[in-house]
Amino acid sequence: MSQLIADSMCDGGDLDCGSGLLLIIKKSMDPLAAGQVLEVRSRERTVAEDLPAWCRMAKHEFLGSELGENWTSYFVQKGGKTVSLEDDLQAAKGYQWVVRTSNSDGLTAKVHSRNHSFLVGQPAEFSAKVEAPSAVDYLLASLSSSLVVGFKSHSSRRNIVIDHMEVTLKGKLDNVLYHMELEDTGSPKVTEVIGTLYISSPNDEQELLDVWKITLDRSPIYQTLKDSIQIQLNFSIV
Repeated sequence: MSQLIADSMCDGGDLDCGSGLLLIIKKSMDPLAAGQVLEVRSRERTVAEDLPAWCRMAKHEFLGSELGENWTSYFVQKGGKTVSLEDDLQAAKGYQWVVRTSNSDGLTAKVHSRNHSFLVGQPAEFSAKVEAPSAVDYLLASLSSSLVVGFKSHSSRRNIVIDHMEVTLKGKLDNVLYHMELEDTGSPKVTEVIGTLYISSPNDEQELLDVWKITLDRSPIYQTLKDSIQIQLNFSIV
C-alpha cells in the first residue's frame, strides 16, 4: 500500500516530459489547491530524472516515487502561484518547428533540426542503393512514423498493450521523368500512397480500431496529406 496519499491522479503512459506529459500533468494539477498532491503514473524511465527537475523550476515539491504494477507513481505537491495552464496551452498552439538545411557533398543536403542532423539525397531518387534517403523517402517516413508513434502514444494513455507494430508504405509520383527533365508532360507530385499498419496486441479488436481512428484523426502529417494525395491505409491485427 502506498505511503503517500494523493488527491488526484493522472496516467502519462509512455510519454516523456518533452512529448506532452507536462501538459497532461498541468491539466490534472490545475483544479488542485496549493498543497494538494497529484500522483503521476508513468512507464517512461526518463521521467524519474526530468520530473523532479521540472518541479524545481515550476515551484512544486517532488515528494518521491513508488513502483506500481507496471508503472512508477510519482508524487507532486502543488506549489503556489505558477504559470497558468492556459498560458502553456496557448504557447504550445503557437509553437513553430524550425529546420535549417545546407548543401552537402554531391547531390545531398544536410538538415539540422534541433539537436539532430541528417542527410537527404535527390528529391526523387529511385535506385536500389542511394547515398542518402530522398525527400520522397522522408515524406513516407514522416507519415509512417507519425502513425506508429501516434498509435503508441494514444494506446499508452488507454493502457493498451502493443507486442509489435509495423507500417509498410508505398508511394507513387505522377511522372518521375518530368521531375528529371526527361519528359515535358505530367507532374512530379506524389499522387498515391498505399500501405498497411500491422499490429500484434492482446487487447480487444474494437479497442485497437478505436485507437487507429484517433491516430488518423490527430496525426498532423496524415491530416495534412489526405486532401491532396490519394492515401489508402489498411489496418491489420496479426
